Amino acid sequence: MLEFAVLGLLHDAPMHGYELRKRLNVLLGSFRAFSYGTLYPCLKSLVAQGFLVEDNPDVEYVPATALNGKRSKIVYRLSAEGKQRFEELLADSGPDAWEDEHFGVHFAFFGQTDRAVRMRVLEGRRSRLEERLERMRNSLARARERFDDYTVELQRHGLESVEREVRWLNELIETERANRTGRTGPSTGTTGPAAPKTSDGRGQEDGSVDPPGPPYDRPGRSSQER
Repeated sequence: MLEFAVLGLLHDAPMHGYELRKRLNVLLGSFRAFSYGTLYPCLKSLVAQGFLVEDNPDVEYVPATALNGKRSKIVYRLSAEGKQRFEELLADSGPDAWEDEHFGVHFAFFGQTDRAVRMRVLEGRRSRLEERLERMRNSLARARERFDDYTVELQRHGLESVEREVRWLNELIETERANRTGRTGPSTGTTGPAAPKTSDGRGQEDGSVDPPGPPYDRPGRSSQER
């Protein structure tokens, strides 16, 4: 998860370790606790694997010592192998991508993800949560008989949180499908092409169609039209 997040952020632009820490905190903070103590070992590992390159932008390198307290600024950037590794992780739509700690990171990079992969991840995540919902509902039914009201309320709160995420996923999946078929997404309130016009230029209602040939008498037509 951390490897994917680091490669994804550095795919946009090279960064100092400090800037990368801030960006990771924003990216991962919404999904799980992020320990800074895990970042630098991860960076060193990615450098050792050839996925990252360390650049020192300073003209003169000044090694840190107990006396001067200085430390050179290292900029991390993706190597060609790192870019390829990021693309591989981006294309992963298997069960790992549906789990709590991985889904959020995958979703954060959906803007760079192929639409088919996005759909598989969203549908897989929904399937996983629907399974969880079934277990939670069964557990809540038993809890009403065995636990006090506060424990039951806590379980109900967890159930409602999962239900909200399922509704959110349903909306995202519907939007993806609408975009794939060329229809406007649900935010605009339109679901397809404009209704065809009648022979007098007005929109049809209730699926009515003008009969073939010259205009027929219909309520609302002027004498000239008739």
